[in-house]
Amino acid sequence: MKKIIFALAGIAFLAGSFSFSTPSTKKEGATLTVSTEKSRVDWVASKKSDFHTGSFPIKSGQVQVDGGKLTGGQFVIDLANLKVTDAGGGDRLTGHLKSADFFDVAKFAEATYEITAVNYTGAGTADVSGSLTVKGISVPVKLQVQIRNADEKGFFAQAFLSLDKTLIGIAYGAGNVSNDVQLAIHIFAK
Repeated sequence: MKKIIFALAGIAFLAGSFSFSTPSTKKEGATLTVSTEKSRVDWVASKKSDFHTGSFPIKSGQVQVDGGKLTGGQFVIDLANLKVTDAGGGDRLTGHLKSADFFDVAKFAEATYEITAVNYTGAGTADVSGSLTVKGISVPVKLQVQIRNADEKGFFAQAFLSLDKTLIGIAYGAGNVSNDVQLAIHIFAK
């Protein structure tokens, strides 16, 4: 009988000890805000006789990092404030790109990219899958990303890709304007 009482007392003591201990919780990753001053999407578009360069500012966004790795995020691309940076483009090309022939910024001033999966292929490289929405059309876009920094204090990554403009509803200039647009994405977050 004494053994049973000591055993029950021991169990009660252990149960009481664990009920007052702090539960161990997994530390959550950090959500960082994309820097709109430094982040942007640069582009190069070509036609038979020339090419043009420019950029789209990033309007807003967030990235999630955990354990020094990118785990998710999304950002908003400001189509309405696109810039043409080559000398041959100017205001005329800027206006044309904002028209219904291209981005139709009167109706669709923003585009979005939302990360759906991140697969690290090396210490600082990852295949990032996501959904790009432009002009109300969503298409899957996979990026090969160079991640320069990813921790709770800051994030910097770059991706370079070729995007077929017809996938996002831009068919203007068929036969004269190349369907492939070269993009360089630069994302900074704090």
